[in-house]
Amino acid sequence: MPIYRYDAINAQGKKVNGLLNAYNRRAANERLEELTLTDISLKDKTDSLELKLTTFFQPVKTRDLVVFSRQFSVMISANLALVQSLRIAAEQTTNVSLKMNISEIAYEVEGGSTLSAAMIKRPKIFTAFYTNVVKSGETSGRLDEVLNYLADEMEKDYDMTSKIKGAMIYPAFVLVGLVAVGILMMVVVVPQLTSILKETGGTLPLSTRIVMAISSFMIAYWWLLVILLIVTAILIRVFLNTEAGKRVFDLIKLKLPVFGNLFQLIYIVRFTRSMNTLIVGGVTISKSLEVVAGVVGNTVYKDLIDKSRRSVEEGGSLAKVFLASDTVPKMVPQMIVVGEKTGKLDLVFRKVTDFYAREIQNILANLVALLEPSIMVVMGVAVGVMVAAIIMPMYNLAGQI
Repeated sequence: MPIYRYDAINAQGKKVNGLLNAYNRRAANERLEELTLTDISLKDKTDSLELKLTTFFQPVKTRDLVVFSRQFSVMISANLALVQSLRIAAEQTTNVSLKMNISEIAYEVEGGSTLSAAMIKRPKIFTAFYTNVVKSGETSGRLDEVLNYLADEMEKDYDMTSKIKGAMIYPAFVLVGLVAVGILMMVVVVPQLTSILKETGGTLPLSTRIVMAISSFMIAYWWLLVILLIVTAILIRVFLNTEAGKRVFDLIKLKLPVFGNLFQLIYIVRFTRSMNTLIVGGVTISKSLEVVAGVVGNTVYKDLIDKSRRSVEEGGSLAKVFLASDTVPKMVPQMIVVGEKTGKLDLVFRKVTDFYAREIQNILANLVALLEPSIMVVMGVAVGVMVAAIIMPMYNLAGQI
């Protein structure tokens, strides 16, 4: 569908501009006139480099979908027509890529398509999880409630992910800084200091000779190190894109000291929160498990969820497979058993989600508190090695003069 950039004057006499999807220039003009805009100027930007660069550097983020879902829900609750709600939501959306896709969805819905069917055509923006919840809302006639609940749960997941990333910024920044300073010392500072020690002609300590050898190697073969780093990064990326690579990496993450437990709880919360959202939306248990298996983000848990789905389809218990796994806290399957017996699985999943979300927050707080002194110790050891290898010989040399 063509995309137009418009410049116009609004009812308040101010200049406005933006992007608009329309079948043709006439339809675009009619749409803008409905918005009480005058002195309209239209330019076709469908295949322009400007639009391609904008959409490339402005991907649709979770936050954008949360805002869209909430605004859309409010308009549906106010009994606005579906197409009108989509068009208003598109106008209020600041993300260009999402704006264009919502506008296209509005035209498809106006042409007779269902909302979920139009969204399914855009899997890069609307995941299977999202479209299944929307489809259940359409079927049950509770689209506004389902969208609002979906926005709430997506926002909680977004907040949790943001806190985890925020907690990792400080140690990552310090680690990068240490590596950069270490390389600078080895390439620039150490050669200048060791040249003085070499002139003495005396026997240097082992630690000094090791540091000098590393420094000389880095200066002489820096190009080889760069090639090795690039090749290693490519090989790791290729390996991680294979099924075996993903499985090995996901298993390693769960077995890591300190971080392994954190990763485990993150996947558990993602599973329980997604299941709760889908069940509340009216999606069947079997279909919910199929969808969640694709969004949980870990092949170990994906296999568990797939096995559980097969167990449910064969008439078995949802908790059976989880009870036999050592990667799932025992509380989870035990709570699922209670939910199955009482018929309140959605409530059980919500309670489990709330409990482990708090656990994640506590682990993150403790982890940050633990990382700060650990980083100081690493920095102290690095400084100590440098002092022992370079500064002490220089000090001894000065004492002999």
